[in-house]
Amino acid sequence: MDGTATHRTAIVVVGSGPTGLLLAGDLAAAGVAVTLVEKRPRGIGNLSRAFGVHARTLEQLDARGLADELLTTGDTITGLRLFRRLSLDLSTLPSRFPFLLITPQYEVERLLERRAREAGVEFAYESEVVGLRQDEEGVDLDVRGADGTVVTRRAAYVVGADGHRSAVREAIGLDFPGSSVIRSLILADVRLTEKPEGVLTVDGRGDAFAMIASFGDGWYRIMGWNRRNEVPDDTPLALDEVRDITRRALGTDYGMHDARWLSRFHSDERQAPHYRVGRVFLAGDAAHIHSPAGGQGMNTGLQDAANLSWKLALAVRGRAPKGLLDSYETERHPVGRSVLRSSGGLVRLARTRNPLLRAARALTSAFVTMAPPVQRKALGRITGIGYAYPAPRGAHRLTGTRAPDVALKDGRLHEALRGGRFVLITPGTYEGSAVREGRLTVERWAGDRRTTVLVRPDGYVAWAAEGTDAAAVEEAVSRHLR
Repeated sequence: MDGTATHRTAIVVVGSGPTGLLLAGDLAAAGVAVTLVEKRPRGIGNLSRAFGVHARTLEQLDARGLADELLTTGDTITGLRLFRRLSLDLSTLPSRFPFLLITPQYEVERLLERRAREAGVEFAYESEVVGLRQDEEGVDLDVRGADGTVVTRRAAYVVGADGHRSAVREAIGLDFPGSSVIRSLILADVRLTEKPEGVLTVDGRGDAFAMIASFGDGWYRIMGWNRRNEVPDDTPLALDEVRDITRRALGTDYGMHDARWLSRFHSDERQAPHYRVGRVFLAGDAAHIHSPAGGQGMNTGLQDAANLSWKLALAVRGRAPKGLLDSYETERHPVGRSVLRSSGGLVRLARTRNPLLRAARALTSAFVTMAPPVQRKALGRITGIGYAYPAPRGAHRLTGTRAPDVALKDGRLHEALRGGRFVLITPGTYEGSAVREGRLTVERWAGDRRTTVLVRPDGYVAWAAEGTDAAAVEEAVSRHLR
């Protein structure tokens, strides 16, 4: 049946994947009333594409008290091989997490959903966005429930984290330009009679490519592609085809059997031209999609959420400095573009038949393996720890950079960030109103460092200076926490 009713909340997040769950959980933890709208029925599925959690994402989860628990759900690898002769040594990462965690996406979702529920997020399952209107003061989101009733949810802001077919993106009239980079990729979750040597096995031979990732519970994720059999996504996929591709690429199918899931899909490169239209924002796959090369999809979306959540929380309270909400697009759109280029470039090099490009691939493999500066840059891009945000002219060199999990007098930075507030690390003292009002945490260095650093809730440096000039510290705190 059709009907109308109006519900009011501060923020509506559409989509309960990892991006939406982290964002909604952050907002609720900050005391913001938030509703999470999800088209699917309630329940965490065990058939999801993502399986790798990179260092920067683990750092963000650590700042929410979830990383150590997530580590128990999978295995870690310290070497990432992209081509037969191109490998990256993750053990050199300047992070508490110098590895790639292999664990299925549903484990990430499970922890993020639990956190969101505990923080007070309202969940609206089996609810589909069918209309959106916005004005200067808010957004009206029309949502149809399982019984056909249409409810209008009024919110100050709406975030579309509803995937590559985003209803929110369509409702605000944004294009999603791009193209397919690889067709007829196959996915399967199977059991194996023979256990591969490593947690992650990747290789390609001739016209075939395959990857096997262990979930650590007896199930293995298979991803593969056969250049000679690129067919539409709706073409039935049988286990025999998965076996054949795996044998072509890896030399064996490891006694593959008992598939619980088989899927065929194509990989697109697309990015919305804007991540913000008025009071509506896009994050995760709703804003950008790219090839699975490098395993950056889910990770990039979670970084979007971490960047946006604290900014929206300040805006709802009327404490956002001018331009803060616009900075979400300014900071994250270039990152999304960079991920599209790097992952797409890897796919093109991997699948090329052009002799010159094959030579370029061999040269790239040799150069990256031999040249530490190039490897560090590649590692920073793939793992997320190498990205920095624009800083004002004349700012301290640390401004805009990722703040490492430095040792503090009473713990470490990621622990201090668990309150969801800005953190001021100083060799001196600070007792301003932001501290008294619970909007700022003040910490001391574990050693004798003399730099004063103001760290944003997402773990990036908002401001820094050498020394402890009281007036400069007060001005910086007042500007960022007005």
